[in-house]
Amino acid sequence: MFELIGIPPQALFGQLLLGLINGAFYAVLSLGLALIFGLLNVINFTHGAQYMLGAYIAWLGMTYAGINYWVSLLVAPLVAGAFGVVMERLFLRWLYQLDHLYGLLLTFGLALIIEGVFRNIYGISGQSYPIPPILTGGHNLGFMFLPNYRAWVVAASLIICLATWLVIEKTKLGSYLRAGTENPTLVQAFGINVPRMITLTYGFGVALAALAGVLAAPIYQVKPTMGADMIIVVFAVVVIGGMGSIMGSVVTGFILGILEGLTKVFYPEASNTVIFVVMAVVLLIKPAGLFGRAN
Repeated sequence: MFELIGIPPQALFGQLLLGLINGAFYAVLSLGLALIFGLLNVINFTHGAQYMLGAYIAWLGMTYAGINYWVSLLVAPLVAGAFGVVMERLFLRWLYQLDHLYGLLLTFGLALIIEGVFRNIYGISGQSYPIPPILTGGHNLGFMFLPNYRAWVVAASLIICLATWLVIEKTKLGSYLRAGTENPTLVQAFGINVPRMITLTYGFGVALAALAGVLAAPIYQVKPTMGADMIIVVFAVVVIGGMGSIMGSVVTGFILGILEGLTKVFYPEASNTVIFVVMAVVLLIKPAGLFGRAN
């Protein structure tokens, strides 16, 4: 069948794998964005810089403290999440009742500052981060070679996304979070500290971005611009899935990653724009997004 369309099966499945990898990062990053917007009503343009921050925390920990990859999966999200908590307390808490534009402009400015700091210290060249020894190599599936680390990234991303969705949608904590954003006065009447809950929610969203950065470090080079290269696409994913829709962001992230990979096989010239074309079509047909609810 593949010979009829003139495409070697190894090339097709190889690009599908790359698309699935990209989709995994799109899903985790858009999950954090959707979580912050859906529960805090803030468009967090700093998300790409926080993704980069997670990768750099892992690289710095390995380089200067000998911290291995598995420890970095815990340390980097905690450090970046703490940074997010400080940022929310200092800046974002004053914007919740204002128009979305104010949050967008503030977080965009903060993203430029964070990226600029790392660019001045480390330059624009990338740093390599080794794959952990237990995940090196791969398996020959006959029709393609599957690297172990890439299989791990896809599996880990699915687990992260599913666990986050279950917490937000199926637990008492998630119901408190949703209720706190819709009617904070009523929730506070039950003795729940809503401002603290909002702060921790933002910190968790930042931690998700940092966790994606650690997962990405062995695949992509760790560099100051890695977040800027990703954030525009991730915003498109969130818009297509529906602003604030957690499940929409996850499903759309994986689907669009695969679509991008297939486009590289059949029409490579359009691979960089296919997601934005889909976004334009979806917004014309359903402005709230595929999984979003109209106001």
